[in-house]
Amino acid sequence: MPKITFIEHNGTQHTVDAEVGQSVMQAAMDNLVPGIDADCGGECSCATCHVMVNSDWLAKVGAPNDAEDSMLDLNPEREQSSRLSCQMTVSDELDGLIVDLPEFQF
Repeated sequence: MPKITFIEHNGTQHTVDAEVGQSVMQAAMDNLVPGIDADCGGECSCATCHVMVNSDWLAKVGAPNDAEDSMLDLNPEREQSSRLSCQMTVSDELDGLIVDLPEFQF
């Protein structure tokens, strides 16, 4: 089972087990990771599951699609590494993934 580490803006880390095929957002929700609200339930329409992907992982998670990119544009803390965790699917290749959580989501 792949492990994903979510890092809060204050440095607190949450490493969780994630099921292959589920979204990174769902892994956070299943493990009560703070800062991932997922108000839209993973429909790519709210950006409350915004994360910043660690630079070592950017190539593996890929770039956002057009809908995700548009939603991220509405986000005040968007960075080059920003993704919506609802749009990233857990795979064995993502074992060890590290994402940072933006301060405004807390």
